[in-house]
Amino acid sequence: MDRFLITGGKRLEGEVRISGAKNAALPLLAATLLATTPITLTNVPRLKDVSTLIKLIQGLGITVHYEGDTVTVDTSTLSNQFAPYELVKTMRASILVLGPLLARYGEAKVSLPGGCAIGSRPVDQHLKALEALGAQIDVEAGYVYAKKDGRLDGGQVKFDMVTVGGTENILIAASIAKGTTIIENAAQEPEVTDLANLLVKMGAQIEGIGTSTLTVHGVEALTGCTYAVVADRIETGSYLAAAAITGGRVRTTHTDPTLMEAVLEKFEEMGAIINRGADWVELDMQGRRPNAVSFETLPHPQFPTDMQAQLMAVNTIAEGTGTILETIFENRFMHVPELSRLGAKVQVNGSEAVVTGVETLQAAPVMATDLRASFSLVIAALAAHGETCIDRIYHIDRGYEQLEAKLQGLGANIQRIKA
Repeated sequence: MDRFLITGGKRLEGEVRISGAKNAALPLLAATLLATTPITLTNVPRLKDVSTLIKLIQGLGITVHYEGDTVTVDTSTLSNQFAPYELVKTMRASILVLGPLLARYGEAKVSLPGGCAIGSRPVDQHLKALEALGAQIDVEAGYVYAKKDGRLDGGQVKFDMVTVGGTENILIAASIAKGTTIIENAAQEPEVTDLANLLVKMGAQIEGIGTSTLTVHGVEALTGCTYAVVADRIETGSYLAAAAITGGRVRTTHTDPTLMEAVLEKFEEMGAIINRGADWVELDMQGRRPNAVSFETLPHPQFPTDMQAQLMAVNTIAEGTGTILETIFENRFMHVPELSRLGAKVQVNGSEAVVTGVETLQAAPVMATDLRASFSLVIAALAAHGETCIDRIYHIDRGYEQLEAKLQGLGANIQRIKA
């Protein structure tokens, strides 16, 4: 099992190119199942999760060509509608093939998904939404069986909670349903907007893009096109956090600062100087120690749960005390014991964590527990005195493209040790 060795204490300086967003690429790949002619996605990050979903799509008999950051999908060779446990178990986003398979082919068999163990993320919202469009859903022996004679019917969908994946699944399916579908309490994340924009380019008719109410007028079929995946706002924020914790200056390029204003505001509250351009954002800590900040994770456009662990890491060496309230997932403080091994002072009480900054962290062996928590350990190690060994970094490979190369380009002392 690969691990990272990181010698901390060096200020990060320089420029880093941001990849396409994993959380956008996955639903976009699922949406390609609706294209009746070949479709090409560009700016696709080369990540384990992307490769897993491509293998799942290929397992349906579909032809996929993946070279560099470009993926071309031809659905004309599809031979089955079965997504097996062996692939789905490793990644929660695999459930996103359920909607398009059912909508276009009238049936689907998809394993209940796996992914990061950061708490309950039930698929019941996905299934209820599809049932609202006339689907017959059965769950047996760990598999979802979905059927519909003919096209799905337009309908009224109101989510009990904000669900990004649920919104994406029903948005894809409703695009070729018969009639109009209204989706209420829809997620407003930029990745959902990116999906809607792709579907429109394929020929879908969607109103209210970027809002909590989406109106979809179903069309008979969607066709292929070429579309670029939106920049990864979480990767952007993660590298800015690495600059903040080391007192450095980092410019992220090929990104969109308008997608992460809530995060940038917290960096400014920490005392960082933030400069923005049309496709770049720079954080300059000017060698200073950050100020501690408090925040609450909420659906977009508020502070994202996927940046909680990284900002907690910065808080561990900040001046003062910050309180973090996690409202999205009930088990997303698993990085706290590992940060504590580095000397962090964090007290957890249910969904609240109180972080009291210390002047320095000390290197120690730690273990990654999930994707975003992994990066929090990386940036904590960058600030710690001595050499830190981070184990189980396969979590990082699921969501950060060429992490060690990008950090080395900023001056970090990091190396991957092959198992």
